[in-house]
Amino acid sequence: MELSSIKTQLQDLADDVLDGSINRADGATVSQILNVLLRAITTELQVKEQMELIERLEALEQGLEAQKRPYGA
Repeated sequence: MELSSIKTQLQDLADDVLDGSINRADGATVSQILNVLLRAITTELQVKEQMELIERLEALEQGLEAQKRPYGA
C-alpha cells in the first residue's frame, strides 16, 4: 500500500465520519490501524535508507583503502 493511498483513505474516512456515514468509534479504529500501517512504512523506509547509507560508506572506505595502497601491492 502506498502513502498516497493511505492519505486518500484517511481523508475519505474523515469525510465519512464528519457526514455521519461512518460512526466515530469505527472511524477512530480504522484511523488507528492506518496509523500503524503508516508507521510500518516509515520504519521500512528508514531501514532501507540506512542500508543504502551503509553500502555507500563501505564503498567509500574501500576506495580510501585502495588509495592508501601503493601501486602493484
